[in-house]
Amino acid sequence: MAALLLFLPVFALSQAVHAAPSSQQGVHEKRLDDFLNDVEANDGGVGSVSIFKGGREVYARSFGQKNLPDVAHDEYSKYQIASVTKMVTAILTFKLVEAGRLSLDDKLSDFFPDMPSAQKITIRHLLEHTSGLKNFAIKDGSVWVVDEVSQGDILDEIKSQGVAFEPGERVAYSNSAYFLLRMILEKKYGREYHQIVAQEIAEPLGLQNFASTKSHPSNTFKSYTFAGHWVEIKDINYSNVIGVGDIASTTRDLNTLIVSLFQHKILNKATLEQMKPIPGHDGWGRGLAEFPYGENRFLGHGGDVLGSHSRVIYNPKDGVAIAYSTNGERIPTNAFLETVVGIVYGGDFTLPQIK
Repeated sequence: MAALLLFLPVFALSQAVHAAPSSQQGVHEKRLDDFLNDVEANDGGVGSVSIFKGGREVYARSFGQKNLPDVAHDEYSKYQIASVTKMVTAILTFKLVEAGRLSLDDKLSDFFPDMPSAQKITIRHLLEHTSGLKNFAIKDGSVWVVDEVSQGDILDEIKSQGVAFEPGERVAYSNSAYFLLRMILEKKYGREYHQIVAQEIAEPLGLQNFASTKSHPSNTFKSYTFAGHWVEIKDINYSNVIGVGDIASTTRDLNTLIVSLFQHKILNKATLEQMKPIPGHDGWGRGLAEFPYGENRFLGHGGDVLGSHSRVIYNPKDGVAIAYSTNGERIPTNAFLETVVGIVYGGDFTLPQIK
């Protein structure tokens, strides 16, 4: 179960890719199609890719769905985006900061005084994974959130796990921190998380296929594994990870979200800067992480659960955004995304190893 430590993106390091896609050059659509055709022909995965440039979608392709048994789908079918949800939670937090309704220096004890180190942990620590809080999703060495559990049980687990280090001492990815952050948002907004997402993110940006689990998003893919053929598997119960890893979306809506963020349609420029990776923090920021590919430094977030994996990344240098979601992974997500980035920037491709 070690591979199932939930929602932890692994930052991709690639060989140098020097070319940049010019406005005339496009994103090498034919080569992208060739790659995805190879993946599909070899049962190498099931998923969707969307690419934006200049603020609009210039490439969209789903692949592998025809290999799933008796699965209906269309261009509006959604994927579980796992910890990309954390980027949304961070955005919603900074909207409160921008409005003067919350401070990065506010203490966890203002909301949950009985939590470990609550007098020392700040909103800033929760956002940037420096709180010392651990991972509630792993209990006694295994994933215990596959079946629905109560919010009270999760809070008890966070308390019992304690902290691994003093707040601010170092960086360690924390699902527990974002679980508490989501609950703080609900207190401050006076609404449940799914309502906040709908009213503050989805509706203003026109995201018609983007919703938290309590909105009961329809037309959402199940998760699959490959055992000579694709077999549906039971994933985590998303009601256990609201605000942490529960949102479902299309790749197009993911790209619309991240492009809108970097075009300052959600937060102003100064606030967005506070989300970006912090020097010395292992590529982490307060809701955005770094994904370097040679000379190209993308910013965004990733997420992984038992059978679904997503990434959405944006290159501030040229405005290229790439969203990828899979509900049937045989090529590791970072290797897949590295190949896509290479093609977009003019490189050839070799089909990555299929698990």
